[in-house]
Amino acid sequence: MASSHSLFASSSLFSNPISTNFSLPSNFNRFLTCQFRAFPLLNNKKNAFSPSTSAAVATGSSPETSVADKNQEFEPKTDQNLENEKVPLTDRDLKRIKKEMDRIIGKNLPLVREEVSRDEAQRRIMSLNEPYKLEILESIKEELITIYHIGDQWWDLCAGPHVEATGKINRRAVELESVAGAYWRGDEKKPMLQRIYGTAWENEEQLKAYLHFKEEAKRRDHRRLGQDLDLFSIQNDAGGGLVFWHPKGAVVRNVIEDLWRKIHIERGYDLLYTPHVAKADLWQISGHLDFYRENMYDQMNIEEELYQLRPMNCPYHILIYKRKLHSYQEFPIRVAELGTVYRYELSGSLHGLFRVRGFTQDDAHIFCLSDQIKDEIRGVLDLTEEMLLQFGFSKYEVNLSTRPEKSVGDDNIWEKATSALKDALDDKGWSYQIDDGGGAFYGPKIDLKIEDALGRKWQCSTIQAIPLLVDFNLPQRFDITYVDSNSEKKRPIMIHRAVLGSLERFFGVLIEHYAGDFPLWLSPVQARVLPVTDTQLEFCNEAAKKLKANGIRAEVCHGERLPKLIRNAETQKIPLMAVVGAKELETGTVTVRSRFGGDVGTMTVDDFVSRIKSAVENRTSF
Repeated sequence: MASSHSLFASSSLFSNPISTNFSLPSNFNRFLTCQFRAFPLLNNKKNAFSPSTSAAVATGSSPETSVADKNQEFEPKTDQNLENEKVPLTDRDLKRIKKEMDRIIGKNLPLVREEVSRDEAQRRIMSLNEPYKLEILESIKEELITIYHIGDQWWDLCAGPHVEATGKINRRAVELESVAGAYWRGDEKKPMLQRIYGTAWENEEQLKAYLHFKEEAKRRDHRRLGQDLDLFSIQNDAGGGLVFWHPKGAVVRNVIEDLWRKIHIERGYDLLYTPHVAKADLWQISGHLDFYRENMYDQMNIEEELYQLRPMNCPYHILIYKRKLHSYQEFPIRVAELGTVYRYELSGSLHGLFRVRGFTQDDAHIFCLSDQIKDEIRGVLDLTEEMLLQFGFSKYEVNLSTRPEKSVGDDNIWEKATSALKDALDDKGWSYQIDDGGGAFYGPKIDLKIEDALGRKWQCSTIQAIPLLVDFNLPQRFDITYVDSNSEKKRPIMIHRAVLGSLERFFGVLIEHYAGDFPLWLSPVQARVLPVTDTQLEFCNEAAKKLKANGIRAEVCHGERLPKLIRNAETQKIPLMAVVGAKELETGTVTVRSRFGGDVGTMTVDDFVSRIKSAVENRTSF
């Protein structure tokens, strides 16, 4: 019988220092444990839990938890068990592990750093029969391996630093939070392990602030709210990472898309629609098969030709550009698309709307001359600011990534492009950090992170940010040209950018930013009309009809007592309720109740319509 496994992790929700109304300490990132720890439960009963993985935590709390785990034995309570089989951990075991952690902290054991050769580290690990630890060792590039000892009976691969001794840790500021299953290294083809989540701080006040913060994040979790508010789902029958937009979620998506299209058209973009598949040859030309194959789905043989789902939209826009010869006088040429792409992700890495396998990107490409880069980048920054402000995001963290050691393109163009990006940021007045050598091999870039209501910063590569990429690579690969003022063919600059990133991720961030309480203009249902009795139902239907005729998303709900109808509307986070009783029916009015402001007053249906339209148009509350 295969052995069971256990996995410990001390993990943060957020990887950046944050500022919130929960009074988290300024050194939030230092004291929050944030690295996974793996403890396969192997057949050697005397070594039931292995040492932890290589990364260290500043507080030293994870090794202490590892020792505590190792000192515990979880034997099955059945007669059928084999001698070496262990019972999986549950949340009930956390108290026992924490108690043992406290004992170890109380012993004030020293944490001693040791450096050994790779061969010596491998010998020690093999003597313990630790295949997972060997796999971790293989992923460490350095030849000199760092090991930490706690006392004289426990060691682990750790980079450090740690506290000098276990007694330096405030046991009252350490919390083991939960146990969860996880595939080893996120690969569903590998064993299912267990993961313990925990956190450690300097003092109890900081721990309480963090737990309060985490509870608020849990309340805002887009996966729970998506289900409670009937916004979206991911169906197991269809497959993981594939998003189903329900009617209410689709309404919000349409509002986002309509605003996106409006702003882009106003700023001189032509909108495109392109196919979801292409011949494999196209991805060979673009370089995706060489550099991105592991993120692409398998090829399909259609009439003896190979096709693949697209992982990116860029080659399609280039093909449209190539359909005819362009003059320098046409530049800049701006094209944009809400294009759906498909990328292979391990099932263990999928996470709600934040990490999916199929998603729609708001991609745009600007073909321009080198002396137009600055103005075009500035235009993109202005567009970005305009759009994000509409959704309530006004705080950004900006990074400018420059040329890496390995790159393609002319030195002069690299310098000119990088200077143009820098000048555009300076003109905009945004503060930014320079990431030397952090650019793509085919061009410099600007990464922008947006800050949500909890102070969390969402980065381009996981959730919403804005990559502005000056690309020297694809124009060359696809041999795209233009005719200059001397009638000579030259290669244009291509700027790639995505403002929202993907609609799925952005929607997830919006849900958490607003905790499902969308502003009036963005709400899937803006007003619900409620009759006190069925006597008023016909009037309510007519009122809702007038609201809809004026572009207001409204519905009628009846069949329950009024207090329950109001509670249901509030639970569904509907911004406005229009109540109609005998008095309102007699006077042809509605009594309006706001989810945010309480009773608003009694008014005619026409006045109700007018006020909603004004609030939506101006992006204000009712």
